[in-house]
Amino acid sequence: MINLYIDTSSSYLYSALIKDKKILQEVKENYGQKLSVEALPQIIKLFEIASITPKDIEKIFVVVGPGSFTGIRIGVTIAKTMAFSLKKSIIPVSSLKAMAISARKDTPYIMPLIDARRGYVYGAVYDKNMREVVKEQHILLTELVDKVPDTYSVISNDQLPVTVSREEYDPDILKIVTFYDSEKPISPHLVNPNYLKRTEAEEKHGV
Repeated sequence: MINLYIDTSSSYLYSALIKDKKILQEVKENYGQKLSVEALPQIIKLFEIASITPKDIEKIFVVVGPGSFTGIRIGVTIAKTMAFSLKKSIIPVSSLKAMAISARKDTPYIMPLIDARRGYVYGAVYDKNMREVVKEQHILLTELVDKVPDTYSVISNDQLPVTVSREEYDPDILKIVTFYDSEKPISPHLVNPNYLKRTEAEEKHGV
């Protein structure tokens, strides 16, 4: 069984082809403003290097957010288009849970954080078994820290004013896919971005 993983929820492209619990090919690259241009060609390159075709994949795992509004749309659009044309199913993945799953530090609780500007973050708190202790939300960082029940560590690629040690996010794609593999796949028509908040334009115009 071959599966495809796609995450464009930040300025990075994290993507991989996984077969029988082994990474065939992967890319982890910060493309910045060029992400929308580079994402699809780099994913196609994974198939070329692995000498397989998109028809060979069984499922597509795609990170649906939260994170960069534009970035999320890129990955979700690629995943939905591929799944629809190939008649494949999709397993949506939370960016925050993917971060927590990839954490290497051994603490009772892990707090994945994504900077949402003006003191706000997209964040959550998980225990060692990946149970959600504090649900995913768009919240002031100071308020989220007050909700943490015990000793915790932070995982984030953003420089945030936290008093505990911060671990850089380097996705363990195999571990993420293994964790989500038991989830029920859904039709691409049912896959939607999880922004956790309205866009600035929506907030400005009261949409």
